[in-house]
Order: sequence, then C-alpha cells, then structure tokens
Amino acid sequence: MATLGNRRNTAEIIQKYQFDFRKKYGQNFLVDNSILDKIVEAADITRDDCILEIGPGIGTMTQRLAEKAGRVVAVEIDKNLMPILAETLADYGNVTVLNEDILKVDVGEIARQNGGKPLKVVANLPYYITTPIIMSLLESRAPVRSVTVMVQKEVAERMKVGPGSKEYGALSLAVQYYAKPEIITKAPAACFMPKPKVDSTVVRLSLYEEPPVKVKDESRLFAVIRASFNQRRKTLANGLANAGDLGLNRRQAEEALAAMGLSPQVRGETLTLEQFAELSDRLYEARA
Repeated sequence: MATLGNRRNTAEIIQKYQFDFRKKYGQNFLVDNSILDKIVEAADITRDDCILEIGPGIGTMTQRLAEKAGRVVAVEIDKNLMPILAETLADYGNVTVLNEDILKVDVGEIARQNGGKPLKVVANLPYYITTPIIMSLLESRAPVRSVTVMVQKEVAERMKVGPGSKEYGALSLAVQYYAKPEIITKAPAACFMPKPKVDSTVVRLSLYEEPPVKVKDESRLFAVIRASFNQRRKTLANGLANAGDLGLNRRQAEEALAAMGLSPQVRGETLTLEQFAELSDRLYEARA
C-alpha cells in the first residue's frame, strides 16, 4: 500500500536520509494525496501497461503506479535519491529504477523490452527542463500512447491554447501536432515540498497515431514555426526571411502568404496548425 503522499511521511523519509533538495534538479515533491490520485486516474493505467515515470523523487507517485501497472520504469537523475527509492519501493517487484538523465535514455529500447507495446509516461517535471523533455518524447517517435505530466501552470496553458492568444506559440503548435492536450487539474504551490514560487497544472497528452495535418517535410514545418515566433513583434514574412536555415527572401515569403489569401503584415500567432502546414508546403516548393 502506498505510504507516501502526505507532508508528514514525506518529511520523515527526507529527515531519515538527511536529503538536501538540489536546486539544479528543480526538486519539489508532491504532498497532496487527492492530486496524486487524479494523476493516476488520468493516466488510465491497467495491469497490461508499462509506465515510464520521469523523476520519481522519493517514490511517492511510483508506489501508486506500481499498484496499478504491470511494470514501472522510473528514471531519476539524482543519485542521492537512490537509497531512498530502494527503501520506499522495496515492496514493489515490478519497479525498475534507472539512475539516468531522461534526455539520454533510449525510450524506444524501454518499449522494446516491453514487447514493443506503447508506453504510458507519467511525471512531475522540473520546471527548468519541462519543454525539452516533452519535445524529446514527442519527437523521438518512440511508441508512447500518452503523457500525463505535472508542469508549470503557464506551460500547460501554452500547450492547450489556440491562435490569437499571447500564450500561443511554437510549443502550442508542436504539442498539438503530435498529441491532443487536456487539462486535468490544478496544483497550487502549497501542494509541494518545498513550496515553489508558482502554481502547477496536470496535463494529459494523448498521442496521435498520425498527425492531424500532413506536410511534405516535417522538419521544414517546424523550422517555419520556429522562425514565425522567434521575433514575435515582427511580421511573419520578416520572421521567415530572417531565418537563415529556411533559405528564403521576403518576396518568397510574401508570395506564399498571398497565395493563401493572407496579408503580408500577418503575424505568426494568428495562424492555425493547418495554415502553418500549408505555408510550410508552399515554402518547401519555393525553395525547390
């Protein structure tokens, strides 16, 4: 039975091992049972599932995941947490703990060891590296069915938002290209130990088998998206022309926009994912 998840038990295990929180790893342990339960419920775990947990900390979430899943692979970068995890997960024979950096782990290999079946990812992500981890998971094309993660509130909003908002940007489009984002629940800063300076949100990303739009060159699409938001105050045409890796001039950019019925003064935050896909294909042909 899961024994962690409240402030007292968490404090006891931290004190027992004289564990020092390390700022460079963005360590904030969740101490709210109701939110932990909502995360596990949102992940929709069965005994047939292999769960990849990123950043197990002292094993609070890991215990709950192990009670639901067939197997849990927990990746923790901080070697100082290994003795704690050895104790808190001692009763869970279906858990494997890897003392690794998730950005260097071959997620595809974990899936292959699971018979090639898609993984489900669950994580309480450090704020400082949230976007790189999520994009690494999505871009790896490893067999992942869903990603249920705790992230900074503003990051969750950027994943979900559509065109016309100041939060809308490259992350919004990238996430929505690969997955359907859904806000699960909010987590105030008081739910963590130590207490962070910002509130958090749990978001579930259900990955698509096929992207919702088709493009001639996926890397070109994301290069166009990045260029469109690198200088948000500039027009889209200027942003595209200033991106050296696209090999375009302003005239080519304006012609592609005009062919779509768009003004040369349009800005990137007004375009939908479908429009970016069309623009990318037109610019692909322009370069060719």
